[in-house]
Amino acid sequence: MIKPILLLGFGNPSRGDDALGVLLLERIPAACLHTVELLTDFQLQIEHALDLKQRQLVLFADASVANTQPIHFSQLQPVCDNSYTTHAMNPAAVMQVYSDIEKTAPPPCFLLTMQAVRFELGEGLSETAENSLRAAVVLVEKLFAQPSLSAWQANIRA
Repeated sequence: MIKPILLLGFGNPSRGDDALGVLLLERIPAACLHTVELLTDFQLQIEHALDLKQRQLVLFADASVANTQPIHFSQLQPVCDNSYTTHAMNPAAVMQVYSDIEKTAPPPCFLLTMQAVRFELGEGLSETAENSLRAAVVLVEKLFAQPSLSAWQANIRA
């Protein structure tokens, strides 16, 4: 049976703060998981479009050097990826692939990015990343406690 919510965390646990997307999944309390499927990978691939099937809500989680705050939460729209490869994709491109193959709109998808500063091989998490991860866990617990599109949209801040 497919669970209605998907949390897809991605990143490389061997590269310092890049582990944030993966570590987030490890810190979600078991009590939150009765309607949530957890999926992790090093990077998004074209095949992840199939993981969106039959979902009510999807949350992508990743580290970001662009964040100026510990976390950033936004709703996504499908976007065609104009890169020459599908080796690594962004969440909006995964949504577009879903639309292309399923001939229908993807489920509502959101992106949670966590502030990151170090990506060196073999590094541990920076203090910045640890703080971001704690804030992300609080937000995700709140989202999972209210699993509706309107409740999730209410958590988006400009």
